[in-house]
Amino acid sequence: MEADEYRTIAAPSEAIYTEKRSKFIAIALPVRTVEEVKMRLEEYQKKYYDARHVCYAYMLGHERKDFRANDNGEPSGTAGKPILGQINSNELTDVLVIVVRYFGGIKLGTSGLIVAYRTAAAEALAAAAFVERTVDDEVEVLFEYPFMNDVMRVVKEEEPTIVSQTYDMDCMMRLRIRRLSMPRLRARLEKVETLRFVDGE
Repeated sequence: MEADEYRTIAAPSEAIYTEKRSKFIAIALPVRTVEEVKMRLEEYQKKYYDARHVCYAYMLGHERKDFRANDNGEPSGTAGKPILGQINSNELTDVLVIVVRYFGGIKLGTSGLIVAYRTAAAEALAAAAFVERTVDDEVEVLFEYPFMNDVMRVVKEEEPTIVSQTYDMDCMMRLRIRRLSMPRLRARLEKVETLRFVDGE
C-alpha cells in the first residue's frame, strides 16, 4: 500500500462462534470517529442487553494510532486484545469489532477465552469486504473570474474532486485530492495569476 492509502471494511459483517456452549456473536463495523464508536457500542449494548459480556476493540485514522481494546468484565487481556490483534493482522483501520458473549455455563479459562474472542473477531472480519481508501487533503483557492479557464484546465488534468465552488467577483473553489498528488496540484495552481490559497500558504 502507498503511504496515503489505508484499508478498511466496506460494510458491517457478522459471525457466530460457539465454544463449550458459550456463544460469541462478532460484529465488524466501519466507523470514522470516536463519537460513532460510542454510538454503535450503545446500540449493540442495548440490543444484547442480556449478554454476559460485550467486548470490543477499534482502530481509527489512516495512521492507525487511535485505538482501544475493552474486556468488559472478562479477565484482563482475554477479549479486547485478541480482537484488536485481528484488526491489526488484517492491517485495518476505521473499524470497530464488537464480540458479544452469552455464557454457556462452562468456564473456558484464560487461554480458551483468548482463542474464542480471537476466532470470533477473525470470522467477522473474514466475512467483511475489505476496501482500499486514499488519504485525501483539501485546499481552498480564491481567484478572479477571468482566470477561471486556467484553473479549470488544471482541475481537469489533475482530477481533484470539487468539494464546493462559488462564483462572484472573486471565485472560490475547494478541492480534494489524494495526499500524494496534493503538492503537484498546488504547484500548478500557484502558476495561475491572481490565485491565492485560503489556508494562508
